[in-house]
Amino acid sequence: MSKIMTSEEIKNTPAAAGIFRRLLCWEGFLLAVTLAVFVVNALASPYFLDIWNLSDATFNFTEKAIIVLPMAMLIIAREIDLSVASTIALSSTVMGFCAAAGVDTPWLVCVGLGVGLLCGLFNGILVTRFNLSSIVITIGTMSLYRGITYILLGDQALNAYPESFAWLGQGYVWGALSFEFTLFIVLAVLFAFVLHRTNFGRRTYAIGNNPTGAWYSGINVKRHNLILFALVGLMAGLASVLLTSRLGSTRPTIAMGWELAVVTMAVLGGVNILGGSGSMVGVIIAAFLMGLVTFGLSLLNVPGIVMSVIIGAMLIVVISLPIITRRIMQRRRI
Repeated sequence: MSKIMTSEEIKNTPAAAGIFRRLLCWEGFLLAVTLAVFVVNALASPYFLDIWNLSDATFNFTEKAIIVLPMAMLIIAREIDLSVASTIALSSTVMGFCAAAGVDTPWLVCVGLGVGLLCGLFNGILVTRFNLSSIVITIGTMSLYRGITYILLGDQALNAYPESFAWLGQGYVWGALSFEFTLFIVLAVLFAFVLHRTNFGRRTYAIGNNPTGAWYSGINVKRHNLILFALVGLMAGLASVLLTSRLGSTRPTIAMGWELAVVTMAVLGGVNILGGSGSMVGVIIAAFLMGLVTFGLSLLNVPGIVMSVIIGAMLIVVISLPIITRRIMQRRRI
């Protein structure tokens, strides 16, 4: 078995250098667009710059952004999890029944995280142990988890949560700084460090660029990807805790359609949908951008269906733009 590359060897490869330059360019573009959207929102609505309104704006994206942190790493490793919204629903449902049975807040958090982790592990085991397509498997579990939620809940809502549980999704740590946003910032720094400064992150890039080559270099690709699936499930469970706490109730339609928003954040942040490249900084900026866009539109009373159209259009553009650009450059070389 051949020797695994060191971190310096990986960073100094021509492919890695080219990806690094492109990411810096894309991150700068995203930052400029984010600032432009901020200015437009400030001019369009007199209520936008209010500190409490800006704090409320963070609730539009923090829960989704928490999920996109491990999702970006999973996509870089050439896998994907489309069941995250259904995982949120199932975690919230189990928490709702536990709350109705008298379970207190700390244990409810453990239940939410545990159900999310189990869902992620189930996805990962099916993909890694049986060499199945992650997109096919997670489309299946997306229906499975949501279906279980509908069977357990029907048309009812569960809202017997203890009062202390509400602070997790509605509380503030200092002034207008919410607990949710603070938690997202801490996790964003942690995931950025893991992806860009540890062997685990370098192995993620290596797997995304060439899974077979990574395997022959000594990387346990299946175990690595199983960990990534588990992380995605765990963060979906955390998002379920925060969202359920913020809403104060559990319904079978909770987080419906969030998988589209999460994938859009990752791809908009510069993560290659085919794997092998991406930056956590770009993903974080993309999360802020989507949060500003959706919050600005909500202040202008734009219907939710129109927001869905805009998010879908953004996903199409960010996926197709690099491909079209690459083809144009290849034709010019010819």
